[in-house]
Parts: sequence; structure tokens; C-alpha cells
Amino acid sequence: MSDVICTASAADRPFEEEHRDFCVAAVTNGTFRYRAREGTAMLAPGALLLGNPGTCYECGHEHGAGDRCLSFHFGPAYMERIVADVPGAKTLDFGTPRLPPLPALVPLLAEAEAAREMADAGAFEELALRIAGAAVTAACSATDRGRTPSRRDQKRVAEAVRRIEVDADRPISLAELADETATSPYHFLRTFRHVAGMTPYQFLLRARLHRAAVRLRTSDQTISAIAFSAGFNDLSTFNRRFRRLMGEAPGTYRARRRRP
Repeated sequence: MSDVICTASAADRPFEEEHRDFCVAAVTNGTFRYRAREGTAMLAPGALLLGNPGTCYECGHEHGAGDRCLSFHFGPAYMERIVADVPGAKTLDFGTPRLPPLPALVPLLAEAEAAREMADAGAFEELALRIAGAAVTAACSATDRGRTPSRRDQKRVAEAVRRIEVDADRPISLAELADETATSPYHFLRTFRHVAGMTPYQFLLRARLHRAAVRLRTSDQTISAIAFSAGFNDLSTFNRRFRRLMGEAPGTYRARRRRP
């Protein structure tokens, strides 16, 4: 596992690199444009970058400076064993450049980010295997079809994503985000969903719940304090949404998953 912190900005020209092994990188902060043989995509927090061995790629930051990823690398023989155990997986190579922030991945990525914050290196052997299996499973049913989003669309969504990241604990309306990108609410909603893989509100909720999950694992704050600081107005709403996404109540999640 590599904790990759990038400080590139729009002033830095992207340069071509090559994946030596299979790569699954979870974006934890920032946005960037990823271009590979499998296509071009805008990567935002919660998304997974996918790379195949021998594939050349470029990462551009014309929409904002910097990003941070948890990057996992797997040799072909190791990945082949993973694919063999995933029902429905027929090919070894990833056919899409990224997976959007899928609800099914939120608990796993929150656990990985919490392990990084606590410097729990021993947890990453299992986490790497689970993340690779989840990526292969999700990629089997990925449908990144249709037109490639324009650079203007990607820029608008990247700006909105960074705004949500900064102000996730505050009320943010669709109309407000659309005004800031100089588009109509309908056009912005359609564009955001096409580029990011979910609606702005779904992304906002994911950001809030992800932060709350990490804090439940890494802090001694009360559940109510974590809920309010994450942007939820009442504890019952937080409990209900957390249970729906994570599969268990916040208290159970903390008690069962938090490490000493």
C-alpha cells in the first residue's frame, strides 16, 4: 500500500506514466483527471482508480491542485487468483478506468482511511485483498458507457466536488452549486451524475457518513457530537442513514470495528 500525496496543479503539465502491476487506488481527497487506454474519467473522493499492467496513463489537475490516494498494487499472478474467486468475473484486465463512489464501497474505504490515520500498517494486508476483490466485483457490472464528459463538464463537477469536500458539514443546495458553475440546476444535476457517478446530494451524504465513520474509529467523541459535526441536524436521521449505508448502527460499528 502507498499513501500517495500529489501537489500538482493546473500549472503542471501531465506526463505519461505506466502501471507496472494491477493498480486499485482509492481517492481520499481532491480531484484529478485520469486518462488511460480504457478511457478518461474525473476522479473524486470515494472513487477507485483502476489500472492494468503495462498500460500508460496520465493524471491532470487542471480543475484544482492536489489529491491524495491510498494506492494498492497487485502482480498478475496474485490478481488472477482473486479474479478466479469472484463470481461472474471472466477477464483479468479492468475494462473501465474508474469506479464511481459506490455505496457498497463506503464501509471498506472508511476502514482503510481510518487504518491510515492510525498508522495501522498491519491492517493493510487484509484491506488490500478486500479492496481488490471489491473492485473486481464492482467492475464486472460497471457500465461506464456513453459519451465521454467534456473537459468543461469535468471542470464544473470538480469545482463542485471540492466545494462539497470543504463545506460538507454545512447545508449546500443544488441551486447554489449550479449557480457557482453557471449552469441551470437540471443541467448541473445531469452533468454531475454523469461525471461523478451519483447525484450531488448522494455525494454530500457519502462525504458526511464517511467522515463520521472514520471519526467513530479514530476518536473518543460521543456519537451525537460526531453526527452534528458531520452536518446532520438530529441524531435519529444520522443513525438511520448510517445504518442504511454501513449495515449497522453507529454504536455497533464503533464497538465491533474500532481497534485498541
